[in-house]
Amino acid sequence: MPEIAEVARIVHFLRIHLVGKKIANAWAIDDGNVFGKVGTTGAAVQAALKGNKVVSAGSQGKYFWITLEKQPHLVMHFGMTGWVHIKQDMTAYTNYYKKMGDTTYEQWPPKFWKFHLKTEGPDPVEIAFTDARRFGRVRLVDCPAADIRKHSPLVENGPDPVVDKDRFTLDYFSGRTKSRHVPIKALLLDQTFISGIGNWVADETLYQAKAHPEQYCNEFDDDEIKSIYEAINYVCGLSIDKLGDSDQFPDHWLFNHRWGKGDKGPSRLPNGEKLDFITVGGRTSCYAPGIQKKTGGKAGRVKSEVKSEDDAPEPKESKKSVKKNVKKAVVKKEEEDEEDKKPISKKRRAPMDQSPVESKKGKTQAKPAESTGRRRSARLRE
Repeated sequence: MPEIAEVARIVHFLRIHLVGKKIANAWAIDDGNVFGKVGTTGAAVQAALKGNKVVSAGSQGKYFWITLEKQPHLVMHFGMTGWVHIKQDMTAYTNYYKKMGDTTYEQWPPKFWKFHLKTEGPDPVEIAFTDARRFGRVRLVDCPAADIRKHSPLVENGPDPVVDKDRFTLDYFSGRTKSRHVPIKALLLDQTFISGIGNWVADETLYQAKAHPEQYCNEFDDDEIKSIYEAINYVCGLSIDKLGDSDQFPDHWLFNHRWGKGDKGPSRLPNGEKLDFITVGGRTSCYAPGIQKKTGGKAGRVKSEVKSEDDAPEPKESKKSVKKNVKKAVVKKEEEDEEDKKPISKKRRAPMDQSPVESKKGKTQAKPAESTGRRRSARLRE
C-alpha cells in the first residue's frame, strides 16, 4: 500500500506536469467501489475535470488532491494498488513497469484505469488514475480550495509529520502517546493520530528508535517517546526527500533487509542481527529482537512468524486446506489495509504480564545459508 513517501512522489509529478494547465477532455468509468463508496460517480468526476484548470496539488499522509479553478475538487487515496500514470513518463520505478510488461506499459489509457484526462496546448499532458484491486478512492469535495483540509476526509485525519510540523510537535506526540494504552505499532498506524504512516514506515521508525512494536505506548518514558518522535521525523522526512526511491534509502535501514520472510530461515541485518516477524494490531511487523527490547508491558502473547534454524518442520497441509486458508487470509488482509484510518478501540486491553509463547523445538535442522534479505519495493525501485 502506498504510504506517505509514495504519495508525496505522485504530488511531485502532478505539480510538474499538471498544475497550471487546463483540461481539454476527461474520461471516467462508473466504478461502484472507487467512486461509489465515497458518494460520487465516474460521470460526476469526468464533468468536474473537463474544461477546468488545475490550480494546485497537495497531500496529507496517504491522501492527495488537486484543486480546480471551479469547485468541486478531487481528493484521492490509492488504497492497496492505486497509482497515477503520466503518458511518456515513469511516475513509478522500472521494476513496476517490468511487471506490467512492455505491451501493458505502451497501452493508453493503462490497464485498470478509472479516470484519465488530457490537457490543452501544443504539448498536451495525459494522466490516468489506475487501480487493479479497486480499494482506491476518488471523491469530489465541494468547498473553496483553501478550505479543502477542513472537510472530510482530511479533517478527520491527524497531522502529516512533514507537512504539518507546526501541529506535529513533541508535545502533541507525547501527550497523545501517554493518553493511550495500545501497542506502539498500532498507535502509529492510526491515521486519526498521525497521517501517512503505514506498515513499513512504522517498522522502520520503531527500529530506528530501538522500540519494541508490542510495548504499550503509555509505558515508554520521556526519553523513549522523544526517540520515537525523532525517528518518525527522520524516516518520513528522508523518504520524502528521496521521493520514495528505495534505491536511495540508507543501507542501515531495516527496509533494505526486511523482505526475507519465509521458510529459508530468518532474515538478518548485515551485522548478523536476526530479524523476526510478529503480528501487532492485526498487521505483520518486522523487528530486530536483539535491538528492540521491551522496557515496559507488552500486548498479549507474541508468536514468531519466522522459523528459526532449530525449529521442527510443521506438518504439511493438504492442497485443499492451503487454498482455503490463503483465500481467507487474502480477504482479511484486504479488509485491514482498506481501513487503516479507523481509530484504535480503547475498550479491550490485553494483559500486561504475559510472556511470549515459546516455539516447540524438535530435531536440529541444517542451518540454511544466510541471506541479506535485501529486496526493493516493487512499486519503488528502479
